[in-house]
Amino acid sequence: MRATVIHAPHDIRVEEVPDAAIQRPEDAVVRVLRACICGSDLWAYRGEAARQPGQRIGHEFLGVVEETGSAVSGLRAGDLVVAPFMWSDGTCEYCSEGLFTSCEHGGFWGSVGHDGGQGEAVRVPHADGTLVKLPAEAVSDDHLLTGLLALSDVMGTGHHAALGAGVREGSTVAVVGDGAVGLCGVLAAKRLGAERIIALGRHTVRTDIAKLFGATDVVAERGEAAEAAVRELLGGRGAHAVIEAVGTEQSMRTAVNITRDGGAIGYVGVPHGSGTGLDLGVMFDRNITLRGGVAPVRAYIPELLEDVLSGVIDPAPVFDRAVSLDEVPDGYRAMDDRSALKVMIKP
Repeated sequence: MRATVIHAPHDIRVEEVPDAAIQRPEDAVVRVLRACICGSDLWAYRGEAARQPGQRIGHEFLGVVEETGSAVSGLRAGDLVVAPFMWSDGTCEYCSEGLFTSCEHGGFWGSVGHDGGQGEAVRVPHADGTLVKLPAEAVSDDHLLTGLLALSDVMGTGHHAALGAGVREGSTVAVVGDGAVGLCGVLAAKRLGAERIIALGRHTVRTDIAKLFGATDVVAERGEAAEAAVRELLGGRGAHAVIEAVGTEQSMRTAVNITRDGGAIGYVGVPHGSGTGLDLGVMFDRNITLRGGVAPVRAYIPELLEDVLSGVIDPAPVFDRAVSLDEVPDGYRAMDDRSALKVMIKP
């Protein structure tokens, strides 16, 4: 089969690799219908996250079950399924607590020795605990299928950030980051009943999506100017809930400084310097709570799936470019130079 591999920074290739195949009784093989490139994939692409030459890449996909191992009971060939960005057994103590990303037998797509999502097929360990069935009729609805793909990562991660930030009915929310996760954070905040949502971003295409998703205000400034603008909008007090979806020193510093006293920050931006943006003395004095981390999206898919299917939420607009498998290297370049927000792959 063909799959995307990374050989070195800025060296993404689509190559022939061994076919995905059942290796353990708990496995399933999924033929990929949709996959995508994540902002976190760019850290490997830019050389800021180590990868072995020839390692698979990609962790967001949905597709059709082609084959199941002898121990798989909840799935059968022909099922349309979505995969969260990590696999999990669904039975360990952490999974029972809803923290599927800490599963004692879990793992991450594209890790050494495992298939990545950006290919023609994927071997799925612990298929019963990992995969979520989708309505079969969705396969013929391209827009719906696109929205469902967001459940593999970005929609669940935005929801995790909103929960971490304590978004509730009537709250004020500020979202730091105009990438796909930040935009899904806007959508999640709206879904949870936020009254006012301020999106921080300077790219019109992205802030237009933020408005579509429920943002009531847009702040284009950065740094101290952004902090002043947000506080001016909110009477000088800051936001009850702040979503941090970038992971840099500046983004975290901005998040802290625009949080209302007694408020909370939900952080899901992959950290690359964000720790230096934290001043625990300031957070202590102002009673600011920090919650977040790797989103256990497997826990969130069932409730978010219901709302996508009913039309309550539609995360599909975060995908602004589609490529074939052969064009995946072009997709990486487009996301790296920010000419694309989030690239979908149609193998």
